[in-house]
Amino acid sequence: MINKNLKYFFSILCLVVLFSCKKDTDGIKEIEAFIKKNNIEAVKDDSGLYYQIIKPGTGSAKITASSTITIKYEGKLLNGKVFDNGGGVERSFILRQLIQGWQIGVPKIQKGGEIRLLVPPSLGYGDTSAGDIPANSPLDFTIKLINVQ
Repeated sequence: MINKNLKYFFSILCLVVLFSCKKDTDGIKEIEAFIKKNNIEAVKDDSGLYYQIIKPGTGSAKITASSTITIKYEGKLLNGKVFDNGGGVERSFILRQLIQGWQIGVPKIQKGGEIRLLVPPSLGYGDTSAGDIPANSPLDFTIKLINVQ
């Protein structure tokens, strides 16, 4: 009887240890720690995206998935490593062709605005790596919205 109870106890203990070691694949805890460490005044969207409007911009354009946006941007991992900056020049994209985090975040500003997006993996590249971006990486983007069409 004691042996059976001991096996049961160790089985439960193994399960507890296994589940407590689960990786933060949604990236939220990592983003929240990053925000706290860097004193960023970010807002959490219902989607899980964190954003900081640096400059709201002007106008009243309705930015939709089919809008063409012209931007300057920089994308970094939370460790500060820049993985893309668009070559430092203005780039144009159709919003629906970009990651979901951008589709949610960019419409929060207007022409001339600037926003910082802290994107959890589920709104970025998910569990796949993309170039210098490892799988399940939270991303840090600064985006200047030059124009909207």
